[in-house]
Amino acid sequence: MKLLNLAILLFLTLSIPLQAQNDPKTSGAYSCFLRKSSMPELPYLPSQANTAGPHAYDVLKYTISVDIYHCYTSPYPHDFTASVKIRFKADSLINNIHLDASYVSLQIDSVKLASSSFSHSGNILTVNLDRTYNPGEIAEILVYYKHKNVTDHAFYASGGFVYTDSEPEGARHWFPCYDSPSDKALLELTAKVPANVKLGSNGRLADSTVTADTIFYHWVSSSPLATYLMVMTSKVNFNLDIKYYHKITHPADSVPIRFYYNAGESPFDCENIIDSMTTYYSRKWCEHPFEKNGFATLNSEFAWGGMENQTLTSFCPNCWDPGLLSHEFAHQWFGDMITCDTWADIWLNEGFATWSESFWKESSGGYSSYLNDIHSYAASYLAGNPGWAISNPGWATNTPSVNVLFDWSITYCKGACALHQLRYVIGDSLFFKVLQTYTADTNYKYKSATIANFNQEVNRVTGQDYDWFFNEWIFTPNHPVYANSYVFINLGGGNWQVVFNTHQTQTNAAFFQMPLPIQVHFTDNSDTLVRVMNDANNQQFSMVFNKQPAALFFDPANEIVLKQAVTIVGVPEKGGRDGIVLGQNSPNPAGLKTTIPFVLPLPAEASVSIINTLGMEVWQSGILNYTAGAHSVEADLSTLPSGIYIYILKTGGRSYSGKMVINR
Repeated sequence: MKLLNLAILLFLTLSIPLQAQNDPKTSGAYSCFLRKSSMPELPYLPSQANTAGPHAYDVLKYTISVDIYHCYTSPYPHDFTASVKIRFKADSLINNIHLDASYVSLQIDSVKLASSSFSHSGNILTVNLDRTYNPGEIAEILVYYKHKNVTDHAFYASGGFVYTDSEPEGARHWFPCYDSPSDKALLELTAKVPANVKLGSNGRLADSTVTADTIFYHWVSSSPLATYLMVMTSKVNFNLDIKYYHKITHPADSVPIRFYYNAGESPFDCENIIDSMTTYYSRKWCEHPFEKNGFATLNSEFAWGGMENQTLTSFCPNCWDPGLLSHEFAHQWFGDMITCDTWADIWLNEGFATWSESFWKESSGGYSSYLNDIHSYAASYLAGNPGWAISNPGWATNTPSVNVLFDWSITYCKGACALHQLRYVIGDSLFFKVLQTYTADTNYKYKSATIANFNQEVNRVTGQDYDWFFNEWIFTPNHPVYANSYVFINLGGGNWQVVFNTHQTQTNAAFFQMPLPIQVHFTDNSDTLVRVMNDANNQQFSMVFNKQPAALFFDPANEIVLKQAVTIVGVPEKGGRDGIVLGQNSPNPAGLKTTIPFVLPLPAEASVSIINTLGMEVWQSGILNYTAGAHSVEADLSTLPSGIYIYILKTGGRSYSGKMVINR
């Protein structure tokens, strides 16, 4: 690529900041990912609503009664008897309803009340009603069933533990239901267990009745919840601590927060911060939304991370980690109070909770601590990007594998970074106003939402159209690769012109529109930060200053974290541009080693070599395969004498060269 004559020196702008980053694999988000991605693939069928057109009814309440008394003693059987009363409202003219009910796990014994007959096949329980119901009418059915003595990775019983774990579609394995996150309902659960068992569930403990060696736990949720968030968690001789949180708006109201834990564990680190964490989240989003909350550690069958069951989160054994707590607790707002409408909207759950974990660090370490955490997620995404978008519309009707739905690089890392970039684009004031308005909006609060709903909320609060942002970062795969350049021109009279050219070279995605931050550093050691709207590729921006510029830095704080970028001095000539950029080695002059950066617009083989003034090759990298984007090689100069050298990039049958100095 030819450059203007004055473009002798080159300057590299790295897309990842130089300060030490947190290891994302120590985060609560990574622990959450390990749990969910390690779940066995179950033989799920799409929910009935997805196979039979629009949903014909709305479940209002599940009333479940289970007898799991004998599941706590060896050989810890998985079978139990139960019933579920389902109260529903007809949304259309119906004379039957379809429920999700695993044929492998459940045996349906009878259906009573407004039912005349039923059939159970293909994981669908079809209940024929006693008559035709008009839209708006409310009816109930009562299903008596047994859970078979099978391992289904939804109902667990071993070593004195009995618990459920239902995301994404496991609820249908332990009770008949409409197993879709969009249909939230109230829950009332009664469980018969031995008297030495503590059992928790969603909502508040209405009562517990002891009769001889038996205890009946009665849990009632006053807030609707999705079926995958319904839970039973219990253990023989479970330890239990209860802390009380006093609401910001009503300090006299105390919210019990229950900590169930195993012998030998210490939940105290989490107990000590739960009050301040609840206050922090409540002030930034909305008041803590539930009448109770809680956390419970399980056994080795729940080997990793956590699961954000509404008001009773499951943790892996001895996983009382503040990072995991901050991630899973944030789900009580983003995932539980407002639930993803379909699995295509998983970003509203996991992307928000992962971002929240970084945001919690901002409460004590400031913005730099938060941003450093976001940078670690960005680096993890860039290193492991599988090449699909955060949201695929097809997931709304065909649930993907857990390895896709809970992909670390996309769902967690890119998901958190995309939310951070929204914060950068619209600014803190509007960003937090969006979150407060979104969490308080009765259209979504205690209901479900789509990404499109959140997009609309952003547009409404800001008064601007940010559809482009969602199209780029949520529904488009990959990220921009910038090959930027700039030049300083002396206009005379103490005035200087800065010309900045931005060019995107990625071939695996279309152009990404974004506001770009450009910092100009001047010879008097002052700085000016300018933000320009980059809405077309190969765009040039010109600025005039009344003092001499010394350097230009593209995105100096690395706020646009989902990118690769190289910035060089010298504006490429118009025409003949092939998108390949060879940057200046750094440092220059160099000592014992140096880094040579370059950008490739397409995947290609490339090599870098160094020659001396006699034309002799004194170092070479070897030919390697590179992906499209920004790269660098590190050259060992320890055996070379001081002097002037030429370094050469060879790729695609062409060569690109630069000058470097070794000075020791």
